[in-house]
Amino acid sequence: MPVRADVLPEPAVPSPPPGLVTVGRHDRRPGYRVHRPHGSDSWLFTWTTAGRGSLRQGTTRTTAGPGDLVVLRPGVPHRYGVEPGADHWAFWWTHCRARPSWDRWLRPYALDDGVYAVRPARSRDRIASAFRRMLADARWTGDGEPPGDADPAAGAVAVAHGTAARELALCSLEEIVLLGTARTEAGRAGADARVLRAEALIAADPGAAHTVDSLAAAVALSPSRFAHLFTEQVGRSPMRVLREARLLHAARLLETTGLPVERVAALSGFAGAPHFHRAFRRHYGTPPGAYRRDVRGSVSGRSARAGGGAAEAAAGS
Repeated sequence: MPVRADVLPEPAVPSPPPGLVTVGRHDRRPGYRVHRPHGSDSWLFTWTTAGRGSLRQGTTRTTAGPGDLVVLRPGVPHRYGVEPGADHWAFWWTHCRARPSWDRWLRPYALDDGVYAVRPARSRDRIASAFRRMLADARWTGDGEPPGDADPAAGAVAVAHGTAARELALCSLEEIVLLGTARTEAGRAGADARVLRAEALIAADPGAAHTVDSLAAAVALSPSRFAHLFTEQVGRSPMRVLREARLLHAARLLETTGLPVERVAALSGFAGAPHFHRAFRRHYGTPPGAYRRDVRGSVSGRSARAGGGAAEAAAGS
């Protein structure tokens, strides 16, 4: 019977605040454990370089060996540490707020309870380089030329406080996620052209008044046949995909425009602002207004206040 993380006896370890980007590299020995009975406030990315790790979130458990990228969503009780029987676990880790576009790339690798396990078969050297660059960029003050790749010792940790450092670090992490999941798009080469066409219609204009009937008509299928074929090939219903596309579109509008939240909701296809607020918070873990403030870097005051706590939390990743 699986043991839930929220009833384990280990002392709880805090996580860095979600507005920060914190990155580090550890090489831990047997007995190393991190326990967060309420989960993390931010996303956690781990990439194993040697040894083996064990990660449990909610009731879902996975192991990580060399080259494995394991991602944990925020807000779910978790624990992780050296895999029993392994002599060590060397890994890169990052705490941050994930960019909305990453959800689509990671989705095919989703397990239960907000766990994603990506087993990249290639690009390991480039992923390692991206992590070293991420560590260097997180330390950049904005003065002079940006640094090159860092050469980290085990235990190296950096917290990106400044806007430029934070965004550059996230760009490196985005490269890592994309490199790890790139084969997903190629793997859909055999997908039905009608399903791909419906997906393209949704992506092109998520805010349009799409329905199962309208999408089915656009690809010359009956609604029932279309819904069955789409769900079978994509793994989610057309309306669920549409809802996720609308939330992603809304997130991008919040990131790149100054439009009022009510206008963002309307342009993203939501019938009303209250419904949009509930859906957005449930999906991204924060209200639309707070999401916009965090993405635009309006967290400097909070970062300064939390600096000591973030450093302490970073020590346990």
